Amino acid sequence: MAKLKNNNNYLLQGTILAMSSIASRFIGMLYRVPLTNIIGDKGMGYYSSAYELYNLALILSSYSIPVAVSKLVSSMESKKQYRNAHNVFLTALKIAAAVGAVVAGAVYLLADAWAKLVRNTPVAIPLRVLAPTIFIFAVMGVFRGYFQGKHTMLPTALSQLVEQVVHAIVSVLAAYRLMEIHNASADMETYGAAGGTFGAFAGSVVAFLVLLGVYGMNRNYIRRKVRKDHSGSYRETAQTAKLFGLTVLPIILSQTVYQLSGTIDNAIFGQIMFLKETNEETTSLLWGIYANKYRMLTNLPVAVATALGTSIVPALADTYTMGNDEGVRQKIASSVKFNMLIAIPSAIGLGVLAKPIVQLLFSGTEIEMSASLLSVGAVAVVLFAYSTLTNGVLQGIDQMKLPVYHAGISLGIHVVCLAIMLWGFDAGAYGLVIGNVLYALGVCVLNWRAIERCTGYRQEIRNTFLMPTLCATVMGAVAYIVYHSMYQVLQSNIVCVIVTMGVSVLCYGLLLVATRTVSEEEVRGFPKGKSLVRLLKKVRVLR
Repeated sequence: MAKLKNNNNYLLQGTILAMSSIASRFIGMLYRVPLTNIIGDKGMGYYSSAYELYNLALILSSYSIPVAVSKLVSSMESKKQYRNAHNVFLTALKIAAAVGAVVAGAVYLLADAWAKLVRNTPVAIPLRVLAPTIFIFAVMGVFRGYFQGKHTMLPTALSQLVEQVVHAIVSVLAAYRLMEIHNASADMETYGAAGGTFGAFAGSVVAFLVLLGVYGMNRNYIRRKVRKDHSGSYRETAQTAKLFGLTVLPIILSQTVYQLSGTIDNAIFGQIMFLKETNEETTSLLWGIYANKYRMLTNLPVAVATALGTSIVPALADTYTMGNDEGVRQKIASSVKFNMLIAIPSAIGLGVLAKPIVQLLFSGTEIEMSASLLSVGAVAVVLFAYSTLTNGVLQGIDQMKLPVYHAGISLGIHVVCLAIMLWGFDAGAYGLVIGNVLYALGVCVLNWRAIERCTGYRQEIRNTFLMPTLCATVMGAVAYIVYHSMYQVLQSNIVCVIVTMGVSVLCYGLLLVATRTVSEEEVRGFPKGKSLVRLLKKVRVLR
């Protein structure tokens, strides 16, 4: 019988989830390329606009659940209260199913109202196709949170990968087929977008079946642990429901305010463009470029921060519950550094190679604008990576309300700046990018101060921020030279991009080790770290 392993190495578990998240985002990015080429930027505008309300609904019903369940389960299992931990799972399952059903129904019924708000009438159809997926995600979130609370990220990682693979295949096939069926209709792109959103439903169903299978394999093992619970502590279902509600509500509020930035952007952009007498098709085109190209590419490396933020909550909750203040500070320090080692070079790489990357992935006539948006807003990768991780840190040390306050304050500033950029400066899609960056910056500053105040943690600057930035800047210069030199000879964008990325990763890694930004001990902590240390010593980079 398969057994869940209680592994407290949160960085290893975070790495597993991060690799899965990156692979999932990469698959998500890959399928959007043919999807964009099938339904066009206008169709992707409908698709992305439908996803704005859908993502908000997922946060209200689903996304907060894994963090809340993992936090409670981890805390109870650390005290050997296995019966209470399992009762959290069962109670959360009932609540999630009820809430998911209500929210899914509301989204279906409000689809037309949302379409009118964003001045994008065709959005209602793909949004209705998405609605049932909300219910499945709500229930699935409980299973993911339960496994994460037991310090195993493999079930979540596996389900994410399966979900994205099915999502990708079904989205492209359904979009192509519906475009083919409705090729004589004026709403052809709308039906293509609906086909794209159907993939989300198909992927979530298969991923849920995977999680159900993993739980079934471990059911007897879980039952034995529950029977052997001699802690003497037991919470009634009503008590557990209250505790779950008190835990999940601040997370919901925090993540809702976080997601609201995109949802409000969509509404404000649609309304201001309407007041400026921009036609609906142009508005949808611009939103499609911003949401589908700029945000998709910048969100890929942020997947690491999301994974680390998820894995650090139960680990920090354990350490914080035991009163180990130094352990809390060490976990924060290692997580932030690991995060920045990936986010900073990702931002610089996207900025330097913006046009080649966009050309590699997308066809169409909007290459220049898409690349320009990416170059201007690449710094958002670092800011969102840090703000996402530090939200997880604050939740892990029981400061559940602070991320809500910080996101709310930043959102207020963001809305004012966005309105000024769109109305006063007529910045269009660039206003959306600048507003996106300012919002994340506000959350970063407020979270930084709060963590220092609440934990006594003083952020190390040199090896966490300055040296990775210096190494990444050199890497960026090397990438620029390598790409343009090769392109003059080969005239092949795909070959030049792939080779340049490989050279850049190697260059950055060697610079980190050579400048002692990363110590030998830290290298050993990476996946296959011991083998990597031996190789670096053999080539005399490490001594």
